[in-house]
Amino acid sequence: MEDQREALRKIITTLAVKNEEIQSFIYSLKQMLLNVEANSTKVQGDLEAEFQSLFSLLEELKEGMLMKIKQDRASRTYELQNQLAACTRALESSEELLETANQTLQATDSNDFPQAAKQVKDGVTMAPAFRLSLKAKVSDNMSHLMVDFAQERRMLQALKFLPVPSAPVIDLAESLVADNCVTLVWRMPDEDSKIDHYVLGYRRTNFEGPPRLKEEQPWMVIEGIRQTEYTLTGLKFDMKYMNFRVKACNKAVAGEFSESVTLETPAFMFRLDASTSHQNLRVDDLSVEWDAMGGKVQDIKAREKDGKGRTASPVNSPARGVPSPKRMPSGRGGRDRFTAESYTVLGDTLIDGGEHYWEVRYEPDSKAFGVGVAYRSLGRFEQLGKTAASWCLHVNNWLQVSFTAKHANKAKVLEPPVPDCLGVHCDFHQGLLSFYNARTKQLVHTFKAKFTQPVLPAFTVWCGSFQVTTGLQVPSSVRCLQKRGSATSSSNTSLT
Repeated sequence: MEDQREALRKIITTLAVKNEEIQSFIYSLKQMLLNVEANSTKVQGDLEAEFQSLFSLLEELKEGMLMKIKQDRASRTYELQNQLAACTRALESSEELLETANQTLQATDSNDFPQAAKQVKDGVTMAPAFRLSLKAKVSDNMSHLMVDFAQERRMLQALKFLPVPSAPVIDLAESLVADNCVTLVWRMPDEDSKIDHYVLGYRRTNFEGPPRLKEEQPWMVIEGIRQTEYTLTGLKFDMKYMNFRVKACNKAVAGEFSESVTLETPAFMFRLDASTSHQNLRVDDLSVEWDAMGGKVQDIKAREKDGKGRTASPVNSPARGVPSPKRMPSGRGGRDRFTAESYTVLGDTLIDGGEHYWEVRYEPDSKAFGVGVAYRSLGRFEQLGKTAASWCLHVNNWLQVSFTAKHANKAKVLEPPVPDCLGVHCDFHQGLLSFYNARTKQLVHTFKAKFTQPVLPAFTVWCGSFQVTTGLQVPSSVRCLQKRGSATSSSNTSLT
């Protein structure tokens, strides 16, 4: 009996679910009926508006052409009437002269004849009839003002509702990724003169190959593209790839998106490793600020841990003691922080091959600042450039301004001015570490070295701050400069 009740409960549940599905579908159908009515009314109104616009255009065109005919008729009538009046006056003068000549011939007075004949001769010489052109000044042919609407009539007869545009095809061979920009090129599979604009969709991803249906990154959209190519500029390549898709739109409807493509966006992406930071440096993702109280706060914390400073106010506990949720955990394992006068912090990604580029902007008021690379084995007391394990450019604004390239405790003075934003280019296999003015891409200095182990981006700052920009590709101008100056350089080779 209980089994039968359970079976009946399942049947009731299934039936109830099915009823809900049917009710939902009925609501959907009713809504669709309302939408059909509303949408058909809308497109009907749009169609009438389009034809009214066409009628208005034809009427305007007709009025303009009729005005042209009237103006041409008035002009020709004026010229012909003037010519007719001139001819009429000449004819009247000629007839009067002819009558005078006949009377002179019939005269019997021989004494007056010579004088009369001379007057007739002079009159004939000056007669208007002999100065007239007996050719009409204008033609009476008006056929050049006729029109032939045969072609337009055929076009109107072929008028149809706007079709759904085909999906564009992205041309990977013509598309380009360079200088943190992506130029995407596409084409239509069939010629379509009704295309009004295109819509481009893109998103970042770490997955190679066909785009995944489930992706954490949202699609970004750019609308109103008139050409069959578009360049995205100023990108930060913080992921390995980008997906792209395009759809075509006419005035009424949008087509389907094209087949999505994936383009590789090679760039060097790293963060600052707070676990390597000197205690006087406050590290937040890619920015660093000197904190004169950092060491003292750490000493207070140490004494509290040992039970020697329990009376210290908890207000003195630094916020930086709580790891930022934005900060990526170091994958290289813990190590001692830099200490003493080595106000240093390292990047969290090793460079063991290829070419890499990043930029760093420091505050000009910083008393001291350095940027370069270092081996992971750089000692906790060692300063950048003062050992064989590191290479750097160093700016010193303390007491006197100096700008130097340092390695293995050797320094070379560099020519000012000092850029406020430096670009760093590391070609690991070639053993080249070059520094550029990040804004002008002018070469500042190049180290030629033979890296015997992987290196890390390295930074130092005292009484100041700086910000790092990563996710950058090697700029094309930097590649060109390196090719041209690989053998010689105006400010290198003195330090190795």
